[in-house]
This record gives sequence, structure tokens and C-alpha cells, in this order.
Amino acid sequence: MDRITIEGMEFFGYHGALPEEGRLGQRFIIDLVLQLSLQQAGQNDDLGQSINYAEVYQQVRELAEGKPVRTIEALAEKIASDLKTKYSRLERVIVTVHKPGAPVPGIFRDVAVTLER
Repeated sequence: MDRITIEGMEFFGYHGALPEEGRLGQRFIIDLVLQLSLQQAGQNDDLGQSINYAEVYQQVRELAEGKPVRTIEALAEKIASDLKTKYSRLERVIVTVHKPGAPVPGIFRDVAVTLER
């Protein structure tokens, strides 16, 4: 299966279960793998037969910077669902939402959730 990969999209959002997260906000990093056939797009040099990743970036940005959710699971699910709805040729989407500033006591580099739809 062919893939379009977009890694390391960084956004500032207000997602989280704690009141401080909704008030102060924090950084979220999102990675995407979009699986679909790119054969026709490649053979015909035609973006219309692919998925425009600039549009995908904007769509993810609107969700990440938009209405807050309590969990990164919910944010990842919303991103996956919206992308699958908008792009009928998308066969599978893999979304990873990183929350490097998660309010977890201890030293860690990252907390992330990955889903495949």
C-alpha cells in the first residue's frame, strides 16, 4: 500500500482532563500516515488523484487548535474520522497524537496515542 506521511505537526491546544490544561494549554505533536493507492497520481502527475497534504495539514490544525477534548484519544479519533470522511480514496489512516507536556509525575520524553482506522 502506498503512503503519504506527515510527521511532527506542532500545534498549541487546550485539550486535557485537568482544569489547568484547559486554562493554560500546551503543545501537541501529530503524525499521520495516509494509506491509499498513489499509482494514478504518479503515472499522471495529477494531485487530483492523490490527497493534498497542505489541505490535510489545515484540517488537522483546525481540530488540534479548535474545540478542546478531554483526551488525546478523542483528538486522534476525531482527526481519523474527519480525514476518512473527507477523503473517500483514503483506505487507512494512522494518527499519532503526542502530548510531551502531559501532567504526569516523573521524567519522560513523551506520552502518545496511536490509532489506525
